[in-house]
Amino acid sequence: MADGENSVLRAAAETIYADQLAALAANDTGPRPDGWHLTPRAVRRFIIGDQTLGIDAKFVGDDALVDRCIVSLMGRQGLMLVGEPGTAKSLLSELLAAAISGRSTAVIQGSAGIIEDHLRYGWNYALLLAEGPSARAMVPSPVLSAMQSGQIVRVEELTRCAPEVQDVLISLMSEKTITVPELGSDYELRAKPGFNVIGTANLRDRGVHDMSSALKRRFNFETVHPIADAGFEKALVARQLSERMAEHAQAEMPQSDVLDLLVTVFRDLRFGKLEDGTTVSSPKAVMSTAETVNVAHAATLDATYLDSGAVSGRHIARQLQGVVFKDDPEDARKLRGYVDLVARDRARKSAVWKDFFDAAKVGLSRSDTDK
Repeated sequence: MADGENSVLRAAAETIYADQLAALAANDTGPRPDGWHLTPRAVRRFIIGDQTLGIDAKFVGDDALVDRCIVSLMGRQGLMLVGEPGTAKSLLSELLAAAISGRSTAVIQGSAGIIEDHLRYGWNYALLLAEGPSARAMVPSPVLSAMQSGQIVRVEELTRCAPEVQDVLISLMSEKTITVPELGSDYELRAKPGFNVIGTANLRDRGVHDMSSALKRRFNFETVHPIADAGFEKALVARQLSERMAEHAQAEMPQSDVLDLLVTVFRDLRFGKLEDGTTVSSPKAVMSTAETVNVAHAATLDATYLDSGAVSGRHIARQLQGVVFKDDPEDARKLRGYVDLVARDRARKSAVWKDFFDAAKVGLSRSDTDK
């Protein structure tokens, strides 16, 4: 880790993993696309891990997806990562940018407030008034900065941008050029090798601002699915929880059986099916791996600062309700059904499930009283 990392809540991937990126660069041989900091093989190792070099896996569960993403970014097409919320699309885009460009901070966060200038350029109005239009007065967008430096730019939640803003990307990605008519009809800025675009979009945002067919043709689409293997998911939750709790030296990490319970509850409700094939009602709330980590984090803070210090099923149940109870009262009914039918049966055989069941029943009864 680089000096000063602990002074911020979350450092960029290239800062967090600076040592690993340096180790990969020192052992990096083979063909390398123009403008790339690492070879495609090294980018792959950085993301999925390489134990021989001490590189931890950072995105688990779908190595073939990672390979396809790397291949896409070597071509002329951009990369569009789509999937349900919380499936680590943004994490994957950040890791790819950090390994390929050495910089992951050229980012546009899509929203209704994004305008065309955020994708092209703006002006320093003090200089503009004093000197008139000039290259010195221009304020480049993250896209333009990435083009000029030959790096990856990330556009998060692209479908939350208005269609006229999205359309700016069409010519940008086709011609790899931005024209600046204020500086003359022939003034244009062209992208250097290494420039490309990674976009992300949530499947739940379909219909907000659908991408045009012309823009879709500029991207290769890859769907990021929830982690299929429960063991992978448990390991990822444990690792990310450990990273989050690093600043809390007195914290006691959850035992394996508590993490098993947490991951099992989320997977049961996420997929609407138990391991034996029994169906259960799945809430509309996002029961993603990212939310699993959030609940584990909250439960560990709860146990550390408000209780005995050991994380139990009780703490998981207390924090789970903040995930499920959003704005749909039907989700509370579905959680109640899961607790009554599934957790009750498991509580007869497991102490950690009994702690979970007892606390969930108390919490659910209180929520009924509050209505």
